[in-house]
Amino acid sequence: MPAAVLLEEALRHNLGEMQAFADRIGAHLCPHGKTHMSPELIAMQIEAGAWGMTAATAHHVRAYRRLGVGRIFLASQLAGAADLAFVLGEVAADPEFDFYCLADSADGVDSLAEAARRSGIARPLQLLIETGTGGGRAGVRDAEAALALARRIGEAGPALALRGIETFEGVRQTRDDARAEAGGMIDLALAAARRIAAEGLFAPGPVLVSAGGSAFLDLCAAKLPAEIGGLPVERIIRPGCYVTHDSGLYERLTRPGGSVPPGLPDLRHALEVWAAVLSVPEPGLAIVGAGKRDMSFDSGPPRPLWRHRPGGGAPEPAEGMEVLALWDQHLSLADPGGSLAVGDLVGFGISHPCATFDRWRALFLADARYRVTGAVTTLF
Repeated sequence: MPAAVLLEEALRHNLGEMQAFADRIGAHLCPHGKTHMSPELIAMQIEAGAWGMTAATAHHVRAYRRLGVGRIFLASQLAGAADLAFVLGEVAADPEFDFYCLADSADGVDSLAEAARRSGIARPLQLLIETGTGGGRAGVRDAEAALALARRIGEAGPALALRGIETFEGVRQTRDDARAEAGGMIDLALAAARRIAAEGLFAPGPVLVSAGGSAFLDLCAAKLPAEIGGLPVERIIRPGCYVTHDSGLYERLTRPGGSVPPGLPDLRHALEVWAAVLSVPEPGLAIVGAGKRDMSFDSGPPRPLWRHRPGGGAPEPAEGMEVLALWDQHLSLADPGGSLAVGDLVGFGISHPCATFDRWRALFLADARYRVTGAVTTLF
């Protein structure tokens, strides 16, 4: 102890639920592998029907290629000589490798075009223009800038191909106006796509329109169109946290009012961190052997879910318990009922799974009775 545990039944349920949702709305599911960076989970997602895998960094692209992933959507700008050389080398070496990346500036487009020409690749590097929001992350801030960038990509000739438009609408998902902002970001992406389509600047074939982190999939389902300017659209959604869901941030965002909106995937928390009680230094207070090095705390503290006394039967709900403070390897836990003793185990749900996965080289798979059935590894 401590140990990170994936509840296999809930995990497989979530994989099926999200794939079924994507199928219902006619979208490609391209999961964001940055959540877990696990070879085993990537394989499970692809086996469940994923169209490809989304990457956040060039390191992720390298890792995916080592795993044999044949379609990668880099939801970021591609820059830096070494990373450009690697990606272009992969495109040149494997005619079946289907790679996409984003652009949001003339400088970025010029850099990509120059590198592609120097590499001598026989097919163009496929781009989507990224749209963003003021004070947010990357992405052009208005449709006019997107149109100008599309023209720039067209001027780059056969080295580059403009395949679509992209946004990440969940960049400030904890704000009170997050849903309104997310809707506005999707609207901007679509307005830009319509302007670009009107000038005939998209490469031949369907227009790719991509949005959809884990928080606002209902907006994507409602807003992503089937065609733009008379051109067919292929919708791409890119959730990552759905694999394990959580017991905090995403539970709140996806269950407004405590229930799942009609038509959306009914996800279950599948990630827990278990640790032992090390000390009960005063009544109602327990010190547990897990902390910031073991589980995420960026979007809220861990949530005590279960307590278990070894040899004492099945785990019981951790009623009334609350994390008071979190240190590197320890946490203090309010235990108003005084039910915990040294050596007892506490199972925690977490908020924001991304920041828990990256703390572990391996996580146990467990069945409904918490019997270990296997493990998954990570490549952070």
